[in-house]
Amino acid sequence: MKLSDYIAQFLAEQKIDHVFVVSGGAIIHSIDSVAKRKDMKYICVQHEQAGGAAADAYSRTCGRVGTVMVTSGPGATNLTTSICNAYFDSIPALFICGQVTTPRLRPSEKLRQKGFQETDIVSLFSSITKYVYRVMDPLEIKYQLQKALYLATSGRPGPVALDIPDDLQRMEIDVTRLKEFTPETDHRSQATGTMSAQCPVPSAQENIQKITTVLSWIRSAKRPVIICGAGVRIADAIEPTLKFARHFKIPILLTWGGKDMLPHDDELNFGGLGVVGPRWGNFAAQNADLIISFGTRLSQMITGGKTTLFAPNAKKVMIDVDPYELTKFTSNDFQLDMAIESELKSFLKTALSLCTTPQNDAYAAWRSQIRRWEEKYPICPSSRYERKDYVDGHVFAKELSKVTREGDIFIGDTGANLSWMCQALEMKKGQRIFSAWNHTPMGYALSASVGAAVASDKRIICLTGDGGLMMNIEELATIRRYNMNVKVFIFNNGGHAIQKQTMDTWLNSHYAAVNHDTGLNFPDFVKTAQAFDLPAFRLENHSQLSTLRQILETKGPAVCDVVVDPDQKIEPMLKFGSGIEDLNPKLPAQEIAAIMEISKKDFPARAYSEKN
Repeated sequence: MKLSDYIAQFLAEQKIDHVFVVSGGAIIHSIDSVAKRKDMKYICVQHEQAGGAAADAYSRTCGRVGTVMVTSGPGATNLTTSICNAYFDSIPALFICGQVTTPRLRPSEKLRQKGFQETDIVSLFSSITKYVYRVMDPLEIKYQLQKALYLATSGRPGPVALDIPDDLQRMEIDVTRLKEFTPETDHRSQATGTMSAQCPVPSAQENIQKITTVLSWIRSAKRPVIICGAGVRIADAIEPTLKFARHFKIPILLTWGGKDMLPHDDELNFGGLGVVGPRWGNFAAQNADLIISFGTRLSQMITGGKTTLFAPNAKKVMIDVDPYELTKFTSNDFQLDMAIESELKSFLKTALSLCTTPQNDAYAAWRSQIRRWEEKYPICPSSRYERKDYVDGHVFAKELSKVTREGDIFIGDTGANLSWMCQALEMKKGQRIFSAWNHTPMGYALSASVGAAVASDKRIICLTGDGGLMMNIEELATIRRYNMNVKVFIFNNGGHAIQKQTMDTWLNSHYAAVNHDTGLNFPDFVKTAQAFDLPAFRLENHSQLSTLRQILETKGPAVCDVVVDPDQKIEPMLKFGSGIEDLNPKLPAQEIAAIMEISKKDFPARAYSEKN
């Protein structure tokens, strides 16, 4: 059997029925083998980075391993950003790269290159994959495919890559002689990509004393909060997480990555928290006396730049399968009061087994207090609707929410557009929203929309900025070619707004490389979309938002240029040096101090000044 045919057969047997490809001399045999199968389909993207993002989004959308095939050299190196996205967000993906023929491989690391388009991707990808390997023995192909997929999906998931020389892909192999991989399930190094085989993950039984302690802390708490992130979905633990929270009726705060866990009107959904708020979620975290984190690494985007100010009066509990996430905090950070190394489902199974009696609703007053803050400090007050000259980013998000339907999938890019959407978008039951949360490259949204559209028959709503769209604008051709049900909304503010805001803070508003006046240039996006043979719309003010439903109901793909004020800022937003309760634009110091009075009964009050 031809080795490339075996690769295609193996992938099909693993229910991987779509492969994202950019053709090239060192990968043509593998793509050809996929093309010959009736149970598989290849999807042509225009750029390898887009293929990687599409595979990443495919996995996020349907749960199967997104797979890419590209050629050697620049084909492989163009995957780097997308591999980073998958690695930092724990997304399983398989990257298959062609390589020059074995006689043309450099004989020594001291030689830069021997074969044309030769690049050592094993060295290049080793720090951003759970596993990368160059296949040199054709009888090893089954072993390496099995191992790669096992590692991609085990423990803390992540991307894997195989480098396969062109001549190996063309070889005939005896499939009866292929080596097989047997997982060493007790090796944490295989499960998480972190610790050594001598340090197995503690069992739930070994953690039972810690779990019992956490449950006692909950019962004695007055103001507990559960913070949920993207890892809850990755762990397939949404249902037990909600069962746990509902048992105690503890308020849930959602990171951006966890925003689609609950519809916005669920009684335990108390919104988000972090450097862009909302204020009420931050007030809840900062006044809490107990914080339990599920599926979030509690990054500085959640806890604030000066992390020692995070939830100063709360016991902090973190559950994570990766021990390095639990031990990363230094004296410059907050400290965990309880670190539990466990798979989330295992922790919850044990915890729920210990919650056998009904729990009194001890936190009704606490939940009511957070709701009062939510009413007093809305993200999108009615005053935002009053402007006539541009579309307000928050107003657009609110109005878009009203006309979407259950099951819609939102994919965000990065920058101000993502912040406005995560601040103001109101999720409905069954909706999804995701982005490349931790690496956040410009251009992700459009490319990822391709993968989501292949993985699902749901409507895909792509939310990008003008700067982000320019990074991978070529993928408009892909959504046109495959007639994908992708609606692209461009937040067009004539530049890179989040960078302008950073320059306002640090450089006294001295702008460089952020808009047309300082070096950038953008096309007419309506004309550009039409050049790709796509239906195109433009929204220039709030009166035109009434056409949103029509745009969403357009058959097939569509592009909409949303004209936003070039000077609209992300508000509220944290300025470095403050706690997350003290966002810009600042509230009066006395008002902030009064809000923090809630915890003053038990803990010393903190000092605030207008200069903070």
